[in-house]
Amino acid sequence: MIRAFIVDDEPLARDELMYLLRRTKRVDIVGEAESYEEALDGIQETTPDVIFLDIQLSDATGIEIAERLKEDGCQSAIVFATAYDEYALKAFELNATDYILKPYEEARIQQTVEKLAQRLAVPASQPAAASGSSVSAASKTLERTERLAVTVDERIAVLHVDRIIFIESEEGKAVVVTEGQRYKVSEALTVLERKLNHPSMLRVHRSYLVNVDYVREIEPWFHSTYVMKMKDGASIPVSRTYVKDLKQKLGL
Repeated sequence: MIRAFIVDDEPLARDELMYLLRRTKRVDIVGEAESYEEALDGIQETTPDVIFLDIQLSDATGIEIAERLKEDGCQSAIVFATAYDEYALKAFELNATDYILKPYEEARIQQTVEKLAQRLAVPASQPAAASGSSVSAASKTLERTERLAVTVDERIAVLHVDRIIFIESEEGKAVVVTEGQRYKVSEALTVLERKLNHPSMLRVHRSYLVNVDYVREIEPWFHSTYVMKMKDGASIPVSRTYVKDLKQKLGL
């Protein structure tokens, strides 16, 4: 599988790209970001095979991120995914693998993935974990997370995972919601997602991780999406990118 990281400050654009990449069945999304610092931190932590970079971000440009990554010696392939075509020359000066335009076309995304697969020598039927990391990956699978340590202001809170109702992203930081308590922590949602390995915790949206044990009901919404009603009264959106995972988790 090709391990991909997506940088785009447009939530719908990120969701659409993730959806199309997953449909190729050759790409594993290991992280996402919407700002310069979040992108650099996430890329350093996940070391993806490829980074899909939007050109225009709210606090920087994809070009600036690519230049910084090049300075840092990052070996990940770069694919610029943007609504602007005037940066193509600069992109290829940075040795970008590809340059795709919004709105995305599925056939074009498949073409990009094929190009990446050839560059990375990834066979079409390669399993999700590379052979060199199979032992460590298996070990992580066995290490079920029972407690989650998070930084709140200047203290560390240790939370029981089975008491977490959901975790949401708010202004680039995570908010952990438990029974009767909300913790606004210093880590981003993607960081907490990587820490958690618990059968009840599931990503259902770019901004939400939920504990499926607290789901009261699920209602159809629009464009093949859903809304989850939680036992504490919260309503959580389920983007179509994660609908299949949710159905598998719940046995639907």
